[in-house]
Amino acid sequence: MISKKAAMEMSVGTIVTIVLLMTILILGLVLVRTIFKTATTSIDGIDDAMRSQVQKLFAEDDNRKIVIQPANREVSLKKGDEGRGFGLFIRNVGETSQFSYDLTAQETDCGLSLTEAEDLISLNKQRKAITIPGGNIMESGILVKFKIPETVPPCLIAYSVAVELEGKPYTSTDVYVTIEGK
Repeated sequence: MISKKAAMEMSVGTIVTIVLLMTILILGLVLVRTIFKTATTSIDGIDDAMRSQVQKLFAEDDNRKIVIQPANREVSLKKGDEGRGFGLFIRNVGETSQFSYDLTAQETDCGLSLTEAEDLISLNKQRKAITIPGGNIMESGILVKFKIPETVPPCLIAYSVAVELEGKPYTSTDVYVTIEGK
């Protein structure tokens, strides 16, 4: 039979253990909340910085109709990369209109055919029906992503981004993608 003294010590030990576990649980939850809050703040800061840089690039030239991020229009990718690429922003200098764009390979320096170079684009190769209010920039840019297989040789590929306004040429620019070895 358990004595009253032993039962009391066991009860106190259980209470102390529960208090310590609850404290650790609360501290863990606070830590997780802090991490997520910091990550969200960082992402918002990056998004704001990107928008301000795009606004700045458009402000530098009132006639600029398209901005590519990175601003130097050069993207470096490695074999095996997936989900990396460049951002595309369009400004409507007229009235509210429908835009579309098409991304095509123009030249390679490594023996890849133009069709093979275009097949490296995994997301947003072309897009139809982008509505932009008159005098405004796209609300959010378009991320063009690439998927580079391990078999692709190191290469420089020139892509052309052609933007159309209701089926008629609006503007175009080139983007240069460098594929490096691992």
